[in-house]
Amino acid sequence: MKKLKRELKVTEDGSHTFYMPDLDEHYHSTHGAMQESMHIFLNAGFHFSQQDPLHILEIGFGTGLNCFLTVKEAEKLNRKVIYHSIELYPLEKELVKDLNYADPSDEASCEMFQKLHSCNWNTDVKINENFTLRKLQGDLIEYKFSSKYDLIYFDAFAPDVQPDLWSQDIFEKIYHASNSEAILTTYCTKGIVKRALRAAGFQVKRLPGPPGKRQMLRATRIDDFDSTKTNIQL
Repeated sequence: MKKLKRELKVTEDGSHTFYMPDLDEHYHSTHGAMQESMHIFLNAGFHFSQQDPLHILEIGFGTGLNCFLTVKEAEKLNRKVIYHSIELYPLEKELVKDLNYADPSDEASCEMFQKLHSCNWNTDVKINENFTLRKLQGDLIEYKFSSKYDLIYFDAFAPDVQPDLWSQDIFEKIYHASNSEAILTTYCTKGIVKRALRAAGFQVKRLPGPPGKRQMLRATRIDDFDSTKTNIQL
């Protein structure tokens, strides 16, 4: 993928996203970036998982919104989180500074959001007492994971834009990089995605979606999955 033009946009809940005219694709829902992230990744994923400490893998660091909200929730609940996020094309610094996710009246929150973007890649960085971040700069298709995860935020661009990232091969890679009964949440409910998840060893459940989207998916790892047998149907 070549370097893409990104245009800052305000979504319906007042939070920012980027629009990429070359792909006709937004980073988040135009109905509300922050409420979408809270609904799909925090409420259906972070708050649903019972693991503590919680090992999270995010597919697509992007604007850092999912990571930022997770830091805040972990701090609020005094919950330990080890957070890995893989991204091939990090945002340029001049784009990050314009994002409005942190309350401008809260200096500590603003500094923390900037730290998420400015900290070194491919190394563990302690954001606070509860939260350790490792940003992985690389291609998900080629990357070989050495860690195991309890929760996966699958937030890649849509299958029409990045079809290779929604394949059975990718979900099998995630299956083998996940712990027992790990869960995966995503905004995408397309049939090809559900079938790929099932074939890779996940039980798939449709949940009510955020504003502007009827449904989302939460998938649970089936331990000792036998790929020669038909997976549970949705």
